[in-house]
Amino acid sequence: MPEEVLWTVPETGMPTFAQLGLPEPVLRALEAEGFTEPFPIQAASLPETLTGRDLLGRGQTGSGKTLAFGLALLSRLAGGRAQARRPRGLVLVPTRELAQQVVDALTPFARALNLKTTAVVGGMSFNRQVDALQRGVDLLVATPGRLTDHTNQGTCDLSEVAVTAIDEADRMADMGFLPQVRAILDLTASDGQRLLFSATLDGDVATLVSRYLHDPVTRAVASAAAPVETMDHHVLLVDNATKPRVVTEVAARDGRTILFVRTKHGVDRLVKNLRRDGVAAGALHGGKAQNARNRAIAEFKEGRTPVLVATDVAARGIHVDDVSLVVHVDPPTDPKDYLHRAGRTARGGDSGTVVTLVTPGERRDVDQLTRQAGVRPTLTEVHPGDAALVRITGARAPSGVPVPEPERPVQAPRSGARRSRGQSRQGGQGGQRGQGGRAGGRPRQRNTAA
Repeated sequence: MPEEVLWTVPETGMPTFAQLGLPEPVLRALEAEGFTEPFPIQAASLPETLTGRDLLGRGQTGSGKTLAFGLALLSRLAGGRAQARRPRGLVLVPTRELAQQVVDALTPFARALNLKTTAVVGGMSFNRQVDALQRGVDLLVATPGRLTDHTNQGTCDLSEVAVTAIDEADRMADMGFLPQVRAILDLTASDGQRLLFSATLDGDVATLVSRYLHDPVTRAVASAAAPVETMDHHVLLVDNATKPRVVTEVAARDGRTILFVRTKHGVDRLVKNLRRDGVAAGALHGGKAQNARNRAIAEFKEGRTPVLVATDVAARGIHVDDVSLVVHVDPPTDPKDYLHRAGRTARGGDSGTVVTLVTPGERRDVDQLTRQAGVRPTLTEVHPGDAALVRITGARAPSGVPVPEPERPVQAPRSGARRSRGQSRQGGQGGQRGQGGRAGGRPRQRNTAA
């Protein structure tokens, strides 16, 4: 791995987007979208990536990595035109939700440069993706499994890809995607530009770096283990017997809340119990169909369900404004998972609280986990209804009036949806990231991606 350079704001102050060398149409789009000043990861990386240099970028979740690599890719592709089935730029992401949010975040800037972008992910219509690729795509955002389906079927040719970005590179390794990622990179131009962005750059990421990046530079804007300054961390000691009631009272608080649970069955069970007690909660996990996952995220964003109960599928890539509390109902098993779960709050300078519920048998493991994550939480023993629980989380008694399941429109079955032979059933997962507001009274960069 190349030596990591920790970037700091120059004595002359934060550069402007114009000083970073972005094209004029992109500058106008940034202004129209409400982006007034680059985040550090953007200021640190764009001067390098706009010249075509390979780069490793690291920053905390919510630090603005999506625009850091996205603006570089789009600017490098400006002025060209894609041929049928041959994208010119590629972004690989671990989840389908992150893929869609990357597309949403970059679409205004792609449009300003007359570039076409689309997502290719599992769980969505293969044939529609074939049609989009046939029409020509300048920047393709994809999960490894579904993109592999397309390259195997001959519906996507990566030989013209000149710039590739891998977002959440460490997560790709954790999820076992590296063989597919390597096979995909082997299909792109060997002299193409490669960018790897993640909150952590370690472990198997070094394999990708040594094989595919040429004389890369590393830019980091914060320690991989350092907690966000505007994020408060708490460990709440609870009895096994009273933990369910504590969870319910915390979920009944005012404000947007994410509860993390270890298994998909645990998610469904908790959502059922919360709705029975009067808490409007939605479920998000990998066992749900894509339309159900999209609906859960949309209802959470729109405030119709202020509580989202999720497995770690949501820890990477899901961005929602104004999540003021993250609760580890089940403690994570890995310090990186802790940081990525926690990163759903206090994004881009906003403030937030992270709570881990710990039973006596879990305390030693959680103590070790938080040390490894670089976090020093406040330890408090709590019980249902006590003042400390209210002070830290805003907990309150639920209404007790069951929340009915919303009525879903009946959709007619689609025709012609038969799976192509050889097409992966999973096709990758999908879904992240963007920009948060800034503290200190400055205008906020509007949150657009996770």
